Amino acid sequence: MHNIEPFYNWRHIYVSEEDERSPFYGRTYSEFEFSHTVYNYYIHPQWDDFGSRTLYLKVLLADYEEKYAVIEMIGEWNDAVENDIMELKREVLEKFMDEGINKFILIGENVLNYHSDIKDYYEELYEEVTAENGWVVCLNMPEQTQYDFKYAHLDKYIELMELDNWRIYKPFHLFKKIEADLKARLDN
Repeated sequence: MHNIEPFYNWRHIYVSEEDERSPFYGRTYSEFEFSHTVYNYYIHPQWDDFGSRTLYLKVLLADYEEKYAVIEMIGEWNDAVENDIMELKREVLEKFMDEGINKFILIGENVLNYHSDIKDYYEELYEEVTAENGWVVCLNMPEQTQYDFKYAHLDKYIELMELDNWRIYKPFHLFKKIEADLKARLDN
């Protein structure tokens, strides 16, 4: 797992630790010191800790003009023990929401599994973003993780989508593609 780095091809456009409006502003990273783990496996030091012991993330882009953020995730999404949705909402998403962002693309392909608990924070997040005409989408969550997420009926609050080639898009084009796909789903 230590070889899995956050997507870095947009770093010439956006760097979270250099964005004064980001919750990760001012963070420094080591390329050699591995300190965070998931399942006793070290993860790459470029991933950001936001309060969970099992789930980490990297803000790949925050566009305050278009009001969207792209966030890549790695680890175990565990609401039953860690209350990860509360930590994610309070420590990351709300910070961006305070800056006007209301559309979130969560890249979930490295979310190894999901453990559910109560739906309160999902409902709260959904109500807050949709009140501002926003949404939350999780891209490419593994099949078994999607199953657990759907079994908890959380796909009512966070839309699950597949887009295998998301890395070939520029950030704005990825955002527009997802927005168009959401609109098409609603129209059907």
